[in-house]
Amino acid sequence: MKKAVVLFAGMCSLFVLVARHSSSSILVSPTEAGRAAAGTLQGAGTSDVNARIARIENGLLPAVVIQGQPIPAMTVADRMKHYNVPGVSIAFFGEGRILWTRTYGFADVASKKPVTTETLFQAASISKPVSALAALKLVQEGKLSLDEDVNVKLRTWKVPENEFTKDQKVTLRRILSHSAGLTVHGFPGYASDEPVPTIVQILNGEKPANTPPIRVDTVPGTIWRYSGGGYVVMQALLMDVTGEPYPQIVRDLVLVPTGMRHSTYQQPLPKELAPMAATPYRGDGQPVKGGWHTYPEMAPAGLWTTPSDLALLAIEVQNEYAGKSSQILSETMMREMLTRQKNNWGLGFGLEDPGRPASFGHGGANEGFQCNLQAYTDSQSDEGLAIMTNSDHGGQLASEVLRAVAKEYNWPDFQPKEHKAVAVDPKVIDGYVGRYQLAPGFILTFTREGDHFFAQATGQPKAELFAESDHDFFLTVVEAQTTFVTDSKGHATEVVLHQGGEDHHAKRIE
Repeated sequence: MKKAVVLFAGMCSLFVLVARHSSSSILVSPTEAGRAAAGTLQGAGTSDVNARIARIENGLLPAVVIQGQPIPAMTVADRMKHYNVPGVSIAFFGEGRILWTRTYGFADVASKKPVTTETLFQAASISKPVSALAALKLVQEGKLSLDEDVNVKLRTWKVPENEFTKDQKVTLRRILSHSAGLTVHGFPGYASDEPVPTIVQILNGEKPANTPPIRVDTVPGTIWRYSGGGYVVMQALLMDVTGEPYPQIVRDLVLVPTGMRHSTYQQPLPKELAPMAATPYRGDGQPVKGGWHTYPEMAPAGLWTTPSDLALLAIEVQNEYAGKSSQILSETMMREMLTRQKNNWGLGFGLEDPGRPASFGHGGANEGFQCNLQAYTDSQSDEGLAIMTNSDHGGQLASEVLRAVAKEYNWPDFQPKEHKAVAVDPKVIDGYVGRYQLAPGFILTFTREGDHFFAQATGQPKAELFAESDHDFFLTVVEAQTTFVTDSKGHATEVVLHQGGEDHHAKRIE
């Protein structure tokens, strides 16, 4: 999982699911842009399903619509071109089975190899809830405890004690819910020509590791803070307890019982699986130099999989939650997994906002891959969607597809928000033009082009801003707003990004 900073388009919310068995197959001619599209349908009503898919494909939706203005027409093909996304794989499920899948574009542009339902993508941070299932299986078997100090069973490495761990300890429950106080948000992985560190070197931040030491810097249990580093600690814990390599642990406890035949945590990807893997691409459409990165941080970022296999996983989670299956966890343990711990977070999965229909999901972003999984466990719906892409800009496209699916199937969530735009004097906007630092190496650049105001974050495409007041602006590509803080002359000194229920301050640097 790459080091992600919350900003315009942030984490890819994609949804993945594929049929166990396919009753029919449909091939669609390549588009004018040269993108092939293929799909699989399951069950009756093929013509009706095709009509629904067509409405989705031709009706992608922005995160925000402007009051009184028509919604722009957006197709999958057009948005793939706009975002430079070579390949996409989508699947929709409900009633305990995959209802349809769709693939678009190329797994590899140079060779024109199309994406198929068996194309492997890096699942990035979706690796975390899959790893969480393995950990909870060991808890269920009595080999681990959710609330025990992890240092009791860690052997090859220990969480260093300090003033923050004097009274409260790092536990498995806190690791799984991102409340253990552990550092390191995410990991960039290692290019094909770079040495790969051991897990102990990663934990200690020792060369050739390319991330800082994983340490406790806040009292465990006091705050929610996303930590891929915590999952590396859990990876070490599971290996110490079982005595097995990590890929074997998850294979035996999760992948095989769920029937995920096209999935592996092996890092690097074995040579025999390379022909099945998608090539990763940057946001400008260029391939990631040297191909896909290796992620020895397997628990938080190392899963290779397909939408079909993630579908099987999500359906199994739904079935276990409903007490209809126990291939991995009992109903009691699964309900514990999907119980809110800190913020809207369970033990591995993100959960619905308070008061909303019950659901679970997770997104992911590795170098050149973006993906997401979302599913309902509400009594009124058991539907879900999954998307995997081979682009650094795939998350934005996936979110637009998700909103179109939500509209088509009348989901209560993921619908565009409506904002009212007002006119602002261009001279006021000129006081905001400039560069603002949100985090080290992550800059927000604001520019004016005629009557249009734009924002661009490091490594992301330019997006237009619309005014709600002289100081407040909103985007339509994602649900995010900005507020400019000015001096007495109307010159901005800071911009505040409002996104995901949090405020992020960026000081002006030019």
